Amino acid sequence: MTGRGAVFLDRDDTLVEDPGYLHQPDRVVLLPGVAHGLGAMSRAGWPLVVVSNQSGIARGHYGPEAVAAVMRRIEDLLAPSGVRFLGHYFCPHHPAFSGPCGCRKPGVELFERAARDLLLDLTASWYVGDRLHDVLPALRLGGRGLLLARADRPDEAQQAAALGFGCVADLAAAASELGPARP
Repeated sequence: MTGRGAVFLDRDDTLVEDPGYLHQPDRVVLLPGVAHGLGAMSRAGWPLVVVSNQSGIARGHYGPEAVAAVMRRIEDLLAPSGVRFLGHYFCPHHPAFSGPCGCRKPGVELFERAARDLLLDLTASWYVGDRLHDVLPALRLGGRGLLLARADRPDEAQQAAALGFGCVADLAAAASELGPARP
């Protein structure tokens, strides 16, 4: 595959607090270390791409425009830190409401679409999130995964480590793990 690697980031509980089906821009709260970590990744030359499951759409809680509005708010909050996202992709499905799909993480369709759209090399990319399903695509796509370990989910950190993924406390620590991007 041609192109450069990127950092694929989950949204809820990775970038922002997740109050449950976040769809109101005024309820967006960045997690500690996010602005610093993403700023460091950007300065190191990493393109940043958000990939998130948004089952609230399938459940009828909100529409795609609400997801876009929340993402704009996140971008506004991160702009002073020099953070810019190259792209944002989301899965609007949930198997119980809309049937199975290939884009719901750990499915890889959204990552493959981002690679085509943005000319990215999935094998040179990092997959970062707070859930195992956020990093599992790295196994299928050949990249590297970093789990944001949470004290309330020690089993996920153990599973991630057993699969060869790194575990870090937050995005600031993740930025240190990544190092500079390959041109």
